[in-house]
Formats: sequence, C-alpha cells, structure tokens
Amino acid sequence: MGKIKLLGKTPAQLKEIAQSCGLPSYTGAQIAQWMYKKKVRSFEEMTNLSKAARETLSQTYEVGATSPEEVFTSADGTRKYLFPVRCPVNPSTHPVILSEVEESVVEAVMIPDRDRATLCVSSQAGCKMGCHFCMTGRQGFHGNLSVADILSQFITIDESDALTNAVFMGMGEPLDNFDSVMAAIEVLTADWGFAWSPKRITLSSIGVLPRLKEFLDGCKCHLAISLHNPFPDERESMMPVQKAFPLAKVLELLRQYDFSGQRRVSFEYTMFAGFNDDKRHADALVRLLRGIPCRVNLIRFHKIPDFPYGTSPAPVMEMFRDRLEASGITCTIRASRGEDIFAACGLLAGKHGENIFYDN
Repeated sequence: MGKIKLLGKTPAQLKEIAQSCGLPSYTGAQIAQWMYKKKVRSFEEMTNLSKAARETLSQTYEVGATSPEEVFTSADGTRKYLFPVRCPVNPSTHPVILSEVEESVVEAVMIPDRDRATLCVSSQAGCKMGCHFCMTGRQGFHGNLSVADILSQFITIDESDALTNAVFMGMGEPLDNFDSVMAAIEVLTADWGFAWSPKRITLSSIGVLPRLKEFLDGCKCHLAISLHNPFPDERESMMPVQKAFPLAKVLELLRQYDFSGQRRVSFEYTMFAGFNDDKRHADALVRLLRGIPCRVNLIRFHKIPDFPYGTSPAPVMEMFRDRLEASGITCTIRASRGEDIFAACGLLAGKHGENIFYDN
C-alpha cells in the first residue's frame, strides 16, 4: 500500500494530520502554504519544518504531485502534457480483478493566447458518456482522477506560474467525478490555496443531473454545456446521455439561475457537415436558448476514424454564426488549437487510443 497523498487536502485536514503525527497544529497551515503557494513537491523542500517533522510525515504521507511523463508542442505554441495515473478498479467494469488499481494516462493541454495561458484539465481517465465524436468517450471509462491527480496538472507543468485560466474540458465528464473536481476547485479558489477568482475557471458538462444543480448552488465558476444538436432524437444519436439527461431538463434547470451577472453560461456546439449545420438547426437553437443570457461557441469538428461525418466548411460555420447573432445570441467560432499534436477539442485519447488514433 502506497503513502497517503496530501495534495488536495484543506488546512483543517492537514492540521488533523499534523496532530495525529504528534506535530504542532500550525504545521498543517505551513504544509498548505508550501504545497499551494510555493508548489513544492516534497517534504524536503519545506524548510521551516524540522528535520524530525519531515521524517515523521514521510513515513506515512507524501505531497503526491505527479510529473508529466511526456510533453508535445504544437506549431501554434499549444502544449500537451501526458500524466500517468493510477485509478481504483471498478468491479462492475472489471469482472476479473488482477489489481486494485489500473494504470492509465491522461492529458492536459496548455493553450497560450496573447496575455492568457489557459489550461484544459482532465478529470477522468476515459469517460462514461460515450459521445460518438469524441476520442475520449470512444476509449471507455478507466477511472476517476483523485484531487492530487487533478491539481498535479496545474502544479507540475512548465507554465504553472503563468496560468491565467482553466477549463475543465479535458478527458472525462467533470460532474461524474464531482467530489474530486469540487475539492480541486476549492484549492484553486480558496485564499489559502491558489487564490484564483472563480471567474478564471470554466467547467464543461453534458448536463449531469442532479450534480449540475449542486455545482450551480455551491460554485461560482462559469459553466459550459455540451449541446451539439437542438433536436433530441438527433442529439441522442451522437450523445447517448441525452436519454438519461435530456437537454430540455438541463435547460429547465438553467433557467432557474441568473447568468446576467459575473457567472456565465455558454453552450458548446461542434459542427458536423450535413448533420447539424443548416438553417433549420440554427433556428431551432435560437428557439431553444431564448431567454437565457448566454454565448454559443461553434467548434470545428476534427475528423476521427470510423465516424461518418466531416467538418463543416468555414462559410457554413460563418452562416450559422451570423444567423444566431442576428437573433440576439452572442456566437463565436472557436479557433482550433493544437490539432497537429492531437490536442484539439475531441482528440484527447491518452495512450489507450494510441493504436487507433495516432497511427492513422
């Protein structure tokens, strides 16, 4: 059995750990400052702790930050980091259990844009949602990331101190790993943690109910909903979760909240040639979102193997955008970044997808 990771724990939890080790209670606050303000990765770097205290802690605990094992750099400056993770095995998906943990790889993507450096964060190894156009969903689900796994993506990359924003839009459905994601966001936004404004963070979801309500009630971060088609039957044909979490129910919930102030809601809409990119879909989308202060982000589809649809041409995407704008909905065409290193939207697959994807 490995050591217990401290990364992700609150000062109150660290205080209890310090006391259980026979150390002064203030040691907990010292550890929190070293981990979250100074981003150290070992007890040896915590120089205001006595050598005896560091040795005592190291017998049972470790900081728990994991470094990336590979990094790829795009021609446009985007960088993709591959992190090794060990996820607890789920007996329901592993009839024959050979180990208590499964070793996987997850990806985090750093996107530079003038004075911004945005980290696209993963929350799961694989994904249960099964969206047909997403490489992460097509590899299946391999496990939830721990709080330490999530925070490692912020702490151990080269651009850690330069990050300005974060989007939980990497591998996995954040609300399906609710407890770890919320604990990570607490560290990111707490005064004792990274002290980021919630306005610097956006969480993307297909609309997992009732976790979505818990998120809206307990968190001030921005929200992005993966929509992709305004017609329920067409949406379900590509997003099986439409059956479990109907878009109509998601929008019914969103209408109960105020998005006219500091917290924003946006809708992600990947465009597939000949499937969801005509005037009929644009007009239906306008009707669907009427009354919700929001932004629609149009995303260029990145072709993947064994998928029937291609990418909507630029003029079609511009027509779609202009039609929404004319109806009063703010709409942008998101720039595609990192496609040459398979870091763009929908392409994150980790090493589970390597033979399927990278070799084609």
